[in-house]
Amino acid sequence: MLTVFAFADVPPFARGLVRDLRVRWALEEAGLPYRVQLVGERPGAMSAAAYRAVQPFGQVPAIRDGDLTLFESGAIVLYVAERSAALLPAAPADRARVQQWLFAALNTIEPRVQELAGLDLFHAGTAWAAERRPAAEDMARRRLAELAGCLGDRAHLAGGFSAADVLMVTVLRILRHTDLVAREPVLAAYVARCEERPALQRALAAQMADFAA
Repeated sequence: MLTVFAFADVPPFARGLVRDLRVRWALEEAGLPYRVQLVGERPGAMSAAAYRAVQPFGQVPAIRDGDLTLFESGAIVLYVAERSAALLPAAPADRARVQQWLFAALNTIEPRVQELAGLDLFHAGTAWAAERRPAAEDMARRRLAELAGCLGDRAHLAGGFSAADVLMVTVLRILRHTDLVAREPVLAAYVARCEERPALQRALAAQMADFAA
């Protein structure tokens, strides 16, 4: 059975956003069995030092599948997607379009989103963050507007629901402490539509249960 490594605890503002949610969601959509190994200071959890043998940077998520260990959320979601027609279509052109948006979520949208979230959640109250924030918000808003224009009236990024939507929606959810997504009705509806998926609800409930424990 595939093992997903996740933190045993994180600050309250990060709960429901930690990147192992992307992997859990993909696995739930794919219908693949998995177990969760928690990392941190809790009885039964793997120590942070031991976890470095799996993930050299000490971040989550990582997975173990037989003899394979793999880290980086995008790489893991793609690995899962390649085993499920529910997340990655068979036709080469359709697969390429999904992969295009998968990388866009991580390389084009997430850096702008994460910069703003970092300023707000980790450096609030500092003079340098207050000075930087307007420019960071402007760049995030521009990217969101461009993404909304690309999505248009489509329900999902690349045809039917795919791995690209798993990554993009989990990126957009990082901004839940702001109203930036709500300012783009196309994106707000897109996120809400995907958040209603039973697979995400199961994955999110499981992550939150691990923190509550």
